[in-house]
Amino acid sequence: MKILIVEDDKSIAMGLEFSLQEENFETEVKHTVRDAKELIANRIDEFSLCLFDLNLPDGTGYELCQMVKARRDIPVIFLTVIDEEVNVVMGLDMGADDYITKPFRVRELLSRIKTVLRRYQKQAPNQSIIEIGKIKINTLEGKVYKENEEIYLTALEYRLLLIFTNHIGQVLSRNQLLEKIWDVAGDFVNDNTLTVYIKRLREKLEDDPQNPTLIKTVRGFGYKMGGD
Repeated sequence: MKILIVEDDKSIAMGLEFSLQEENFETEVKHTVRDAKELIANRIDEFSLCLFDLNLPDGTGYELCQMVKARRDIPVIFLTVIDEEVNVVMGLDMGADDYITKPFRVRELLSRIKTVLRRYQKQAPNQSIIEIGKIKINTLEGKVYKENEEIYLTALEYRLLLIFTNHIGQVLSRNQLLEKIWDVAGDFVNDNTLTVYIKRLREKLEDDPQNPTLIKTVRGFGYKMGGD
């Protein structure tokens, strides 16, 4: 597997290259947005994952993330010295899969890389039966079961559940969820409505809706299903 690293600090970039190659990853390093964009435009099919520094001398990792996601569905992890909620949420909204704050331990970064790669490898868009915990979804029939008992969901509840199951272990911000529901529903779904749908899903699927284990709240960022 090949990883694209975009990092302007050459000492950090060299350290990342060495550590990743020790784990049998191929790597390629760019130090500017300009060089990275040229590579993404022409050769992004070569890569399995991207590591983007958020703050680069001629731009940001955000624009690189958008460019990659518009071309291929591969994981993007941000490297950042900014541990502020607004920056993390912005990255998640743009489709980033994870982030890690500098200074970081290489072992932790490697763990995150392997986690997101496993997540993508497990995704099976054409899979007709999806199982997570006690929940089973038959996508061909559009039916949901809990311990073999059918659970009746509205169209939007069902769509929201599928969004979560297609992003197992990934934190999804409220904006991401709203945009994905909007794409399909064609109806206006606001922030308060999303809260109601999350609550209803938990009431129907969780053993204890007040202490959810299926659809978890990631405080300050959004929600995620599974991945622990």
